[in-house]
Amino acid sequence: MLVSMATQITTTREERGEAIAKLEGQIKRIDEDFYLVKSQSGNGEYAVTKVDGEWLCQCPDNQYRKVKCKHIHAILFSKSIRAEVAVSRIIPELNIHSCQYCGSESIVKDSVRHNKSGDIQRYLCKKCGKRFSINLGFEKMKATPHTITSAMQLYFTGESYRNVQKFLKLQGVTVDHSTILRWVKKYVRLMENYLEKIKPNVSDTWRADELFVKVKGDMKYLFAMIDDETRYWIAQEVADTKQTHNAQKLFQMAQKVAGKKPRTFITDGLQVYHDAYLREWLSIEDGWSEHVHKIMFEGRDNHNNNKMERFNGEVRDREKVMRGLKTKETPILLGYQIFHNFMRPHEALDGKTPSEACGIQVEGKNKWITLIQNAKQNSE
Repeated sequence: MLVSMATQITTTREERGEAIAKLEGQIKRIDEDFYLVKSQSGNGEYAVTKVDGEWLCQCPDNQYRKVKCKHIHAILFSKSIRAEVAVSRIIPELNIHSCQYCGSESIVKDSVRHNKSGDIQRYLCKKCGKRFSINLGFEKMKATPHTITSAMQLYFTGESYRNVQKFLKLQGVTVDHSTILRWVKKYVRLMENYLEKIKPNVSDTWRADELFVKVKGDMKYLFAMIDDETRYWIAQEVADTKQTHNAQKLFQMAQKVAGKKPRTFITDGLQVYHDAYLREWLSIEDGWSEHVHKIMFEGRDNHNNNKMERFNGEVRDREKVMRGLKTKETPILLGYQIFHNFMRPHEALDGKTPSEACGIQVEGKNKWITLIQNAKQNSE
């Protein structure tokens, strides 16, 4: 009888937690281990946090009865909802096996075109008799797709243009370092136009911060916004000043990329963020967004912007190799944003890239080629 009653109580708590999770605005996510859940009997809220793998709540049910309360069940249910709702978008690896002249699939390998930077396979169409090479996205390029994308991977993982040039020379490919720069600029712009049409499934908690960068020797500031849960780099802009910058454009770009505004926005105490927040995201009509400067929870360390600081360190390590930027409009930072989101696995995401955590799957062993070819195909 006692077992039956305990099962009934547990079930009731689970049901209540599910009901809370389904209500709009009842749960506020601060980070993956810290949530605020509104009290159902008053105007307050309870902090729910994960400590040493166990969920704890400030409510009496959990504090004194030591049971998994409805607020914890609400968090667990909301996390499962987010996992189910994440729509997987696949960017496929393209296997193009048709004649570029007549469209026939009756093609066979015919010969190999030898370039000083590599070999490119040529094909013969049995229907129209014409010969051609399948090189989508890399047409008229002297170097092979593998050479170009290897150079981009090396550059965005931290090598300088000249070091990439030396590496390629060891592979028997001789190119000038300025050629590598042109490859980066060309393909970053191509991918940018394609990827801006793909919306990432980011969470409702975003973070922003700024770090200084040198542009032609002058001090500038890179303002960046990332998603707290997936580490997806949502938006960026380079500003001349820090204290007087108008961050509204950054907010507008981020909302356009994500297709929504966050429920919780975390920054340091820089006033420009709060000014932009008041103008852009403080609205009753489409739901409140809260700007959090500093979060405290009893028994825990101060919840600050450590995730953003780690991200800044990642960008700083790359910027050191570049020894400054040439212009504010440089495609290099945008290219690193693409690398961060789609190529760089993250330990905190169990080895996934931020894009994979957002439900965007890039197929193929060489993700650079997959992105470039899809970008080229969709630009035509």
